[in-house]
Amino acid sequence: MFGDMSKMMSQLQDAQKNVEEAKKRLNNILVEGSSGGGLVNVTVTANKEVKKIDINEHVLEDKEAVEDYLILALNDALAKAEKINEQEMAQAAKNGMGLGF
Repeated sequence: MFGDMSKMMSQLQDAQKNVEEAKKRLNNILVEGSSGGGLVNVTVTANKEVKKIDINEHVLEDKEAVEDYLILALNDALAKAEKINEQEMAQAAKNGMGLGF
């Protein structure tokens, strides 16, 4: 009984370690989102931290367009980052629990 509990605690610690390592890796995965046919481009990490915003100078004259394009580009990048984040975290947890394939 105690051997099973010890094994389970070890697996939980391994899972936690794998999740922490995955979080560090996700900081280095860059994801891009864009809108307006490339007029606004955003780069975020897979941990959803904004790293870069690039706005084409031609769109700067229209404040509302910039705002709309920026929102669309950010949402695009963040959705992609979320998908990668979920996949990495699920895999890290599986590997930590000895369920990795």
